[in-house]
Amino acid sequence: MLRQLVGAGAAATASLLPGALALAQNRSDAFGPSQGLEWSQGFDSASRTITMPSSRFATLTATTVQSLERAIQEYANIVQRGGWKSVPASERLRVGMNHGSVVPLRQRLIVTGDLDRSAGVTDIFDSYVEAGVKRFQARNGISADGVLRESTIAALNVPAEVRLKQLETNIVRVRSMSGFLGDRYAVVNIPAAHLEAVEHGTALLRHTTIVGKPDRPSPVLQAKIVEVNFHPFWTVPVSIIQKDLIPKMQSEPEYLAKNKIRIYDQRGRELAANNVNWQSDEAVNYMFRQDPGELNSMGTIRVNMPNPHAVYMHDTPSKNLFGEDFRFHSSGCVRIQNIREFVVWLLKDAPNWSRTHIDAVTKSGERIEAKLAKPVPVYWVYITAWANPDGIVQFRDDVYGHDGLGIKPVATRAG
Repeated sequence: MLRQLVGAGAAATASLLPGALALAQNRSDAFGPSQGLEWSQGFDSASRTITMPSSRFATLTATTVQSLERAIQEYANIVQRGGWKSVPASERLRVGMNHGSVVPLRQRLIVTGDLDRSAGVTDIFDSYVEAGVKRFQARNGISADGVLRESTIAALNVPAEVRLKQLETNIVRVRSMSGFLGDRYAVVNIPAAHLEAVEHGTALLRHTTIVGKPDRPSPVLQAKIVEVNFHPFWTVPVSIIQKDLIPKMQSEPEYLAKNKIRIYDQRGRELAANNVNWQSDEAVNYMFRQDPGELNSMGTIRVNMPNPHAVYMHDTPSKNLFGEDFRFHSSGCVRIQNIREFVVWLLKDAPNWSRTHIDAVTKSGERIEAKLAKPVPVYWVYITAWANPDGIVQFRDDVYGHDGLGIKPVATRAG
């Protein structure tokens, strides 16, 4: 799973770009609030001089442009020095193993500051290397388990010149969002498949998300969150009726009944499924609505954000998908892991919506709309490379091909 990292120690300095990381303060950064795992699990002391990504830094703040400018200069210097050599394919490597590929792996990690030079260049996959691999994985949206496998090797072997172009492409996107975004706002970074709840420039929450498939992409947009719907109906979009429901009913005639999806004509009268010709496109003339409950595709909560794309954010019954690195499975909407924490943040100033009341309503099954005290701006953005004031540079897969650099998403690689 793409693990969400949250800082638990003193702030790192802006000078911590690759090549200068040996001077970092000793810190242990933890995964995001929903995971609660820490990085302070017995690494050798030298590896603790390498600063881990910290999720208290929001992706979009007033300082993101400057951080990206510094990253571009650093990667330009790396390119000028010849970039980095490829790490050869190998069996899965983990701590305690000896292998010839560990030598080029160490060299590659040293170039981008994921491994301190003092760790040396040997063929031993020790705890220094494990910590370096974890740091690299965390910066690249790969499950940070410290095991060298195909997906990590693929990310390591993206040429330095390509990474530099990726940074240059994304600074244009970030500059377009460099104005005042609000005192409280939410950001969904689509390529990273994560959501941030930002307050006064600090990411108070970060949630793993599931976003649109490459052939049904989540749109870049700006909107305002106005209310939260508990136990909502789900009205099936026409696109899903065409692409999913009709084929499903052709192969599984009981699908609608099993999933508590009802059919209504233009007058609001409920129809039986056998009254529809499923061998044609007749179904697009009707409304399909799924009852609230555990089978509902939106789960128990919908976050309402009126917009011209008719997309929104919601819970999901398919919790297992949050554990994947490649989390591009929706038809354009955004599914949020641990959505109740996000709802608590959204409703914190709304009268009578305490955490206790939110929990009670969630368990009740009752359909209720909760209006926010003040609309919260939300931004869905497409940023595949960024840097924060800690100097750590992050990259994500260009899943929709918007960068135009021809990089195959590494999260689709086996292992």
